[in-house]
Amino acid sequence: MNFSEKLQSLMLELDSATASTLDEAEQFRIKYLGSKGVFKELFEEFKTVSADEKRSFGKQLNQLKASAEASVEKWKASLNNSELTAVSTLDLTRPGALFELGAEHPISIIKREIIDIFHGIGFSVAEGPEIEDDWHNFSALNFPPEHPARDMQDTFFVKNPNGSDDYVLRTHTSSVQVRVMSEQKPPIRVIAPGRVFRNEAVSARSHCIFHQIEGLYIDEGVTFADMKQTLEYFAKEFFGKSKIRLRPSYFPFTEPSAEVDVYWGLENELDYRITKGTGWLEVMGCGMVDPAVLESSNIDPEKYSGFAFGMGLERSAMQRFQIPDIRMIFENDVRFLKQFQSAL
Repeated sequence: MNFSEKLQSLMLELDSATASTLDEAEQFRIKYLGSKGVFKELFEEFKTVSADEKRSFGKQLNQLKASAEASVEKWKASLNNSELTAVSTLDLTRPGALFELGAEHPISIIKREIIDIFHGIGFSVAEGPEIEDDWHNFSALNFPPEHPARDMQDTFFVKNPNGSDDYVLRTHTSSVQVRVMSEQKPPIRVIAPGRVFRNEAVSARSHCIFHQIEGLYIDEGVTFADMKQTLEYFAKEFFGKSKIRLRPSYFPFTEPSAEVDVYWGLENELDYRITKGTGWLEVMGCGMVDPAVLESSNIDPEKYSGFAFGMGLERSAMQRFQIPDIRMIFENDVRFLKQFQSAL
């Protein structure tokens, strides 16, 4: 196609061009008048036109460019006016449309707060399966074969296709700690939130499903004092209480073991009720990781030591939000959940 034919083709394109939006007008400007547009290319090619044709072709090229520029200006002015007219018809004083807010579940609120507290002192989150094998749920945690927790009264067993009871619905998130210890070498500093299952009667105060957060810290030279300091920090951040006490207790996977109480106080009738008149509120169990548990995960107990702790989320949620019946947490009644919109 020679230069004359290109000009004729361009004239037809410009005559038929339209723009119904500002974006289309801008795209037209870029295509034809931009730094890499059609007119830029034609003016470069115009330099090679013979001297006899320059006057005629130059005049046509300039006229076409001026026409394209005028079209862009006309479209933009017209479309801008149209948009202003559309905006002016809006009543900006009318109230906006209200969107109904969702509500975060009380267990999610408590879990998020606890994770944030421990994340601030270097703990990461670890997760594991809810259907566990016997090794991770019991044996690796120093539960002997005759331990009562293995009994059908406490554990939901899952049948294998071959008929054996090798799997259970995990009874605690300690199984996650076993997986972390088996896959990761110290130092280890993790918390394991999750849902657990126990074969218990459902009532206003207990359920067969509940949620836990357990923590684990293993390194060289970890002591009982380190554990106490960590739990004091947590109690102050989460409960707003700085006074705790540790009572001797027993757990198969920790030695020594303790129950952690927070001094709640006796300022009103509610305090008397939830602390049974003592002022002390039990919040979790803890202890130094038993050397046998470290050995089962191929961690040298002569070199490393550690502590573990665990707490139920339902109890904390019921205390925080004054929930009278644990079953309300699992029923997902919208009337109940809507009460936690302000807690977001």
